[in-house]
This record gives sequence, C-alpha cells and structure tokens, in this order.
Amino acid sequence: MNARPLVRTHSEQAVLVAGGTSGVGLASAEAFLDAGVRRIALLGRSQERGTRARATLLERCPDAQVEFLSVDAGDVDLVQEAVAEVHRRLGGLDVLVSSVTTAYRPELLHRTDPLDIAGILSGQAVPPMLLTRAVLPFMREQGGGSIINIASDAAKVATPGESVLGAAMAAIVMFSRVAAIEAKRDGVRVNVLTPSLIAGTATAKNVLSDGFSKKLFEKAAEQAHLGVAEPEDLAAMVVFLAGPGAARVTGQAISVNGGISAA
Repeated sequence: MNARPLVRTHSEQAVLVAGGTSGVGLASAEAFLDAGVRRIALLGRSQERGTRARATLLERCPDAQVEFLSVDAGDVDLVQEAVAEVHRRLGGLDVLVSSVTTAYRPELLHRTDPLDIAGILSGQAVPPMLLTRAVLPFMREQGGGSIINIASDAAKVATPGESVLGAAMAAIVMFSRVAAIEAKRDGVRVNVLTPSLIAGTATAKNVLSDGFSKKLFEKAAEQAHLGVAEPEDLAAMVVFLAGPGAARVTGQAISVNGGISAA
C-alpha cells in the first residue's frame, strides 16, 4: 500500500505563484497570506510590477517571506533555474499556482493571421507545462504537493473566436490530467481552474474594449446570473485546492464562472 501523501497545512507551506504580480495570481498570493502561508514567491516578467506586488503582500503581512523573481515563463532554462532558486530561498516547495497568460483577443478563425497561430498556442499552453515539469522533482522527493494550473472555459466550450485559444486551453487541461495520474503515486495533486470572464483584470479590459471580442464577452457576462467572477473568487478555490481539505482532489478541471456555462 502506498505511503500516506504529504499534505501540509497552509502555515507550513512554501508557495510559488507564477503570474503573481496582478490579477488572479496576485489575488491568490493575498489569499494564501490570509490563510496563514508565510513563505511565498512570485514569478513575473516585469521587475516593476513584481516590486509593487511584493510590497503589497508585505504590507498585508509584514512577517511573511515574500520573494520575487523576474522570468520569462516560456523559456525552459529560465524556468528551471527560477524554480530551483525559489526552492532554495523558501526552503521547500509545496504549492505551484500557474496563472501565466499572454495578451490575446478572440477573433474568428478566418480573420486570424496564420502566422499568429503557433504563437498563440505556445504562449498560452507552454508556460504551465514547463512550470509543472520544473516543480515535480521537488514535490516527488518530499512525497507530496499541489499544482494548480489556470486555463479557461475555452477548453470545454466551443466558442466562436476562440478556436486557437480553445486548443491551447484544452492542451493545458489534458496535460494537467495526465500529470495528475502520473504524479498521484508520489502524493502530488494536479488540478486546473477554467474561468470565463474575470472582472477587473487586464485580460477583461482588453477583450471588452471593442470589436468582436467585446460583443462576445458582453453576451457571456449576461449569462453570469451569479455574477461575473472576480480574481478573489478564483483565489478562494486556489487556496482550497492547495490545502488539506482537497487532499483527495486531483485531475479535475473546475469552472468558476458565475453560471456562464455548466461545462
């Protein structure tokens, strides 16, 4: 019989949030601090945003250890180096949250430049895969851990304008499910959150600015009879999936979307 997986309480955990300088990533980092986490690292591209995010977290919890590393999450060597450095600085690594995204606006396929397709796929799907692969050896060695990748409902619902994005999101979901099956023997859990529109984020501002995507997401928002999701809604689910209460939850793709869809 397999040994009981290691599932630490929030106060014992070392947490890495990639894409943690804004939106869902920053909201998740704040929620982890509120839950008792005292060792947390953020990854992001912008040193300026990272410095601001770190200051925000330290203001919220002055006794926490908060680290920031500037890294391109699409570069395999930089990701490997950054994760190893986070493990060294925090003295462990129990949770990965991958909330990395790239600028994207939905567009009908026949209007999409063929030269953009590969970039959309790689820019959206590759970072969570690289991050998951980088943290696995550390989590396997200690006998447990929780990985939460953030994709979108485009992985589940065929939506006009999201053919390529949907393919990328579906790749993240299937990747995470297979990783969950492979890693369960070592006590590592892998789950995915699949939101739709998230109010108050840079992505929401971008897609609601004008044109086809504005019409698409305004219509989606009308279906959110429980309210359009906010970063804090996703963050609450992230913290749950990272903790002991979700010790038996793995390989799941969970929608937090206010009722926009029931996929």
